[in-house]
Amino acid sequence: MGLFSFIKDAGAKLFGGKTSAEKAAEEAEEKATEHLEAIAAKKAKDEASIKETINDLDLHVENLHVSLEGDTAIISGKAHDQATKEKVVLLVGNTHGIAMVDDRMEVEHKEPEAQFHTVAKGDTLGKIAKKYYGNAMKYPTIFEANKPMLKDPNLIYPGQVLRIPALK
Repeated sequence: MGLFSFIKDAGAKLFGGKTSAEKAAEEAEEKATEHLEAIAAKKAKDEASIKETINDLDLHVENLHVSLEGDTAIISGKAHDQATKEKVVLLVGNTHGIAMVDDRMEVEHKEPEAQFHTVAKGDTLGKIAKKYYGNAMKYPTIFEANKPMLKDPNLIYPGQVLRIPALK
């Protein structure tokens, strides 16, 4: 007769056990599960970090919930007033890695909504105040409207989004 060659992992499993293809599939599934678990853990950590920052800045939102879906943050809860709601939206939106905020928050005490301004290269709070209020010296209004996210009126950066409240 002679010597015949066969593929050892094909054919009937008379000896029990698994083929190398089945073993490889199991290993790949285990690695995929570990990867998904790591992604879920990072997502939970990032969501908790955003919530912690909101609380650390004394932005009180009842039943605050933050969920990240890719580069979109979904926020819900009940803010005391419109300013708090807008500050939470800006805090979350101005977070690295967040491209969009899905605001599902409610407001306990309704107020007029502020305008938002995206800082451009060369902007200062004075230039922004001149644009919206016609008076550069009204920049403290914008600074105060964006506290506690802004710590210094000179520390704004291109791409940052700011609240521009109506003058009272």
